[in-house]
Amino acid sequence: MPAATRGYDGGKKVPGRKRHVVTDCLDLLLAVAVTAANVGDRGAAVPLLERVRAAHRSLRLIWADGGYTGMLVDRAREKLPLTLEIVKRSDAPRFVVLPRRWVVERTLSWRLGRELCGGRCCGLPSRPVARSGRVLGGAG
Repeated sequence: MPAATRGYDGGKKVPGRKRHVVTDCLDLLLAVAVTAANVGDRGAAVPLLERVRAAHRSLRLIWADGGYTGMLVDRAREKLPLTLEIVKRSDAPRFVVLPRRWVVERTLSWRLGRELCGGRCCGLPSRPVARSGRVLGGAG
């Protein structure tokens, strides 16, 4: 990928790229968008949701994490029509499995596992990648 697709995520303080994915409940990928790390999650989600909607007309509900809040929820409801339901983080001081969020996290770990090891396990060159931690998960 060209250098123009790389950016710097000021919040996480890492250079690289972000991956935004939409999966179904069975962990099958419906759509993927790779953006520079400096591209906001909501900005990347708009064209991704439009693509998903065009390809999967029966899709009605999408679960997303807190990075996709705000006007994106209204836009999805009015223009696409999709229900974008935000899965809130727990305020508990310990680890808590978030409802539906684990489906997308599992997809990322399975699909990106080789890259996430930094190439040490498979002979690939190590490349820093910004992990947004903000992924979309579809229900359908």
